[in-house]
Amino acid sequence: MAISSMTGFARGESTTDGCTWTWEVRSVNARGLEMRCRLPAGFEGLEPLVRKRVGTAIRRGNLLITLTLSFAVGSANVRVNEAVLAKILDLLPDIERRLPGAAPATASAILGLRGVIETDDGLPSGDARSRLEAELMTHFETVVTQLVATRQAEGARLQTVLEGQAERIAHLQSDAAALTATQPAAIFARLKEQLQALSASVPALGEDRLAQEAAILTVKADPREELDRLKAHVLAARALLAADGPVGRQLDFLCQELNREANTLCAKSADVELTRIGIDLKTVIDQLREQVQNIE
Repeated sequence: MAISSMTGFARGESTTDGCTWTWEVRSVNARGLEMRCRLPAGFEGLEPLVRKRVGTAIRRGNLLITLTLSFAVGSANVRVNEAVLAKILDLLPDIERRLPGAAPATASAILGLRGVIETDDGLPSGDARSRLEAELMTHFETVVTQLVATRQAEGARLQTVLEGQAERIAHLQSDAAALTATQPAAIFARLKEQLQALSASVPALGEDRLAQEAAILTVKADPREELDRLKAHVLAARALLAADGPVGRQLDFLCQELNREANTLCAKSADVELTRIGIDLKTVIDQLREQVQNIE
């Protein structure tokens, strides 16, 4: 695949040993590679592994990575803290002597005291925890592969659009070049008339100086240099679209250069038709750059 989009989405679900989880990864445009991880409490230690894996597969994009975990009902454990219970029972006779009118302590009241009953979240520990984390990361590999595939599929669609826009720019450049082939003579003739009018009001200006100024203005008004650069930039863009790997930054730079040449072409234009072509060029270049913002 020649190019890849920065837009994509991937989701995967799996389960093992009473634990069900879901990975979701959303990717949108960004200047570089940015990641935000939303991991369950107690699993924050997976974030460096997640970032490392994404970094080996993706160069640009703003990614939101979410992991949700669900453990089977009844996996949580409830136990009595025997040490705390024994301490309370030792204190009960003294408390009852101090409060002779108080109702006797009940089992439910004692068990309701803080620290007597302990619960855990049922999260695995030790080897079971290590196995679960390994399975989570193995599954995450699959989800990242899926994300890369969706970004490449979107990139293929964008490539078709970008190639069409590059072709349109090439046609407009060719039309402008054909139109400007006869421009130097026309520009010189127009300047000659203007300089003749000037020479009538400024007789001291010699013919040699008039010819020199006419030549300088003719060169400055000739847009063929900009058209040559436009053609070169289009060739470079086509080469990038056919290349492997991230090319979004290079294409964005070429769009800036294309726009610069189109602006100069419009500024130099002394012909209505050439100005129209220049405006059409600017429109297509803007459309090209808008699409390039999605390329990795």
